[in-house]
Amino acid sequence: MVQEDLQKLQEGITEASAFIKPLRTEVGRILAGQETLLNRMILALIADGHVLLEGVPGLAKTLLVKTLAQALDGSFARIQFTPDLLPADVVGTMIYNQNEHTFQLKQGPVFANLVLADEINRAPAKVQSALLECMQERQATIAGETRKMPSPFLVLATQNPIEQEGTYPLPEAQVDRFMFKLKVDYPDRNAERQVIDRMAHPHLELKAMNVAKLSDIENARTWVDKVYADEKILEYILDIVIATRPGHIAQLSDRQRGVKLNDLGELIQFGASPRAGIALTLAAKGMAFLEGRAYVVPQDVKDVAPDVLRHRIIPGYEAEAENITSDDLIGKILNELRIP
Repeated sequence: MVQEDLQKLQEGITEASAFIKPLRTEVGRILAGQETLLNRMILALIADGHVLLEGVPGLAKTLLVKTLAQALDGSFARIQFTPDLLPADVVGTMIYNQNEHTFQLKQGPVFANLVLADEINRAPAKVQSALLECMQERQATIAGETRKMPSPFLVLATQNPIEQEGTYPLPEAQVDRFMFKLKVDYPDRNAERQVIDRMAHPHLELKAMNVAKLSDIENARTWVDKVYADEKILEYILDIVIATRPGHIAQLSDRQRGVKLNDLGELIQFGASPRAGIALTLAAKGMAFLEGRAYVVPQDVKDVAPDVLRHRIIPGYEAEAENITSDDLIGKILNELRIP
């Protein structure tokens, strides 16, 4: 890219990303100890992806999504998934109007800018599929009538890792539709003290001020698409994705010849799909945008790789026997591959 073009791009991205700092500050005024989760939520918004979150109850997931929607002046909906939930409870249904003797469409809660799908693995497969269709196609078909999702549209789906009895695990093909899978742990002591100080009041009602607009997200997506990713960065992303696939190591680029990844074939049952490379590229560009940069650096790719890949790699029997997780496998790949 010509230096003058890069400078012009840098100026545009600096201006377009100006809303990020006040957005973080305002959400942080209410929420404490979840900075990483907040950053990934914003990243998913500007990269037009969805988030699958795995964490124990009580980590302020609902508060985060609701507060972020308030700060963006967007709509928020929370759907509690249960075994008796029906697809119509999510996307909506046709209601008979006795006064006019006609059927009218009543939209479901999924028609919101930010949707919290709480404990998605507690609902049957047909309900999960209804939500995932909305996520992928950005539309829902109700009684033959198609309605578009609002824009921006982000789904944060949660899974409880400690209660798996009576659940309906998401198939790998459906999990692959999430851009990120995040693992959220307890906050540290200082952050948890802030949580107690802020929230341990019976009649407390915290509400975020509107510091940004939904149009800022739409504008940001336009600039994220323009962020410069060098050919070497794209080859590096492709090498990472190919390295997760058993039997495909020979397809690594020439500069990666000789890396010690042959033993991964015995540890990985299934690797990442082509959708992973797309998500990794978009997420890396989004990371650069959040930093106010007009170009992607290798560290952007390394920062987002675990969140993009952990749900797209299925460890094999030998890995499970040795307690090797998908995160361990991703770490090995990132450590072995040469950085451009």
